[in-house]
Amino acid sequence: MWNLELLTIVFATFVLAGMVKGIIGLGLPSVSLAILTATIGLKAAMAALVIPSLVMNIWQASIGGAFLEALRRTWVLIVTAAIGTWFGADILAASDGALLSALLGILLVLYSATSLATPQIVIPPRLEPYLSPPIGIISGIFTGMTGSFVVPGILYMQAMGLPRDILVQTMGVVFTAATIALAVSLGGHGLLTSELMIVSTASLVPAALGMVLGQKIRVRLSDKRFRQVFFIGLILLGLYIVVRAMDRIDWLAA
Repeated sequence: MWNLELLTIVFATFVLAGMVKGIIGLGLPSVSLAILTATIGLKAAMAALVIPSLVMNIWQASIGGAFLEALRRTWVLIVTAAIGTWFGADILAASDGALLSALLGILLVLYSATSLATPQIVIPPRLEPYLSPPIGIISGIFTGMTGSFVVPGILYMQAMGLPRDILVQTMGVVFTAATIALAVSLGGHGLLTSELMIVSTASLVPAALGMVLGQKIRVRLSDKRFRQVFFIGLILLGLYIVVRAMDRIDWLAA
């Protein structure tokens, strides 16, 4: 399966995904899955992102000085998301990859379009104990099925009303836990092969390079403008994944 051309695509993808994460604090799984799903398939793409995603998220979670506050606000979300991820991986292991690829594309479009079209919604802290469990379970199931925590997890965290730097660190904390749960779930269902783990580990270098470059760009680029370009790009990639998946589903049905 693996050749120089394919590895070049994988490593270039992680440079780009790491750069996006360095600039806006999220996007490594979304960008890498959007590109790699169309190249190597959803299940292999999810396995390949485990190591880069885990290390980059730990890096992000360690910066900001609000780790304990982030953990206090999100521990219920983390625990319920971990439970949901296992059940989502159950579905992934037993399902057709084309159907889940289509779901990933739809989630990317939904998340990006919502982020572009709606004003910032703020959830009162008093509602978090009631909203975190169902949102954690739903986000975890989608994470296990598609490798992406975007809907509704990121939208929920953006609505918590946290200051920007604390929000970025909070996302790092939650993403770290979600990645660990995903790795355990994929491994428990036999979807993490030794070959994919080698590729995933090697992908850490381009992802880290991209993240450093992104952090340097962040101080020079309008964050608002970049986010617009980023979300529009995710919409186009999501639609592309859906179209490719639909073609494959039709072929399987025939």
